[in-house]
Amino acid sequence: FPAFAQVIENACGQHGYTPVLCTQTPGGVGEDEYVEMLLDRGVSGIIFVSGLHADVTTDAARYQKLTGRGLPVVFVNGYIESVEAPFISTDDAVATQLAVSHLTSLGHRRLGLAIGPDRYVPVRRKLAAFTAALDSPELRSKNVTGLVEQSLFSVEGGHAAAVRLLDQGVTGIICGSDLMALGAIRAARQRGLDVPRDVSVVGYDDSPLIAFTDPPLTTVRQPVHAMGQAAVRALIDAVSGHGSPNTEYLFRPELVVRNSTGAVPGGR
Repeated sequence: FPAFAQVIENACGQHGYTPVLCTQTPGGVGEDEYVEMLLDRGVSGIIFVSGLHADVTTDAARYQKLTGRGLPVVFVNGYIESVEAPFISTDDAVATQLAVSHLTSLGHRRLGLAIGPDRYVPVRRKLAAFTAALDSPELRSKNVTGLVEQSLFSVEGGHAAAVRLLDQGVTGIICGSDLMALGAIRAARQRGLDVPRDVSVVGYDDSPLIAFTDPPLTTVRQPVHAMGQAAVRALIDAVSGHGSPNTEYLFRPELVVRNSTGAVPGGR
């Protein structure tokens, strides 16, 4: 999120706009309250990054009200079909396929997916892609199986999910975020397991400093710079009266291989 904020801030400044940053914390000011504050300030448009639009239980009316009054809005990482606006998203299906392919190429045949709550659009897409990948003829022929544990998007959530996955004998764990991956590594070490000698762990995001963890984390990198630039460009176009087509734009992520993944232990 800080990386998205930095890219969006810089891009807005280059177009002569001053960004107002609203951040959410548990128990703090909610999204709807922030929107009212921004409207009171007469903002030219709003970019939502992983907001309520990413939650499938959200009432779309809150966003339809904004578009109905002509306010330019752009959404990042989430999708609501009934809202007429540009959506900028990482291709979660490709992200999952990259992680699965990487682990299976290293010989892993029992994979685990540690992911967040399935009310979120990116989570549902990753779950669907994980299931589809394991059901492919190629992986079925190699006897690749998988397990899913849903938890919280945090170190503690990753730890709890990994404990359950390790109990069921997985050798490779794909996580829904880098923080979850750090929790999974902690869970493995508490059992006396080495990462990656005994279990491999893949994160998601490529957050700052992840390359300097112990071990440096293999992860799937979100193309934050390209996505942030595209979000601002779509917003500026809408503000100028030349709006982008109201559709979802999928950006391809990149697998970054570091030291938290390795060959399957002992030919398992």
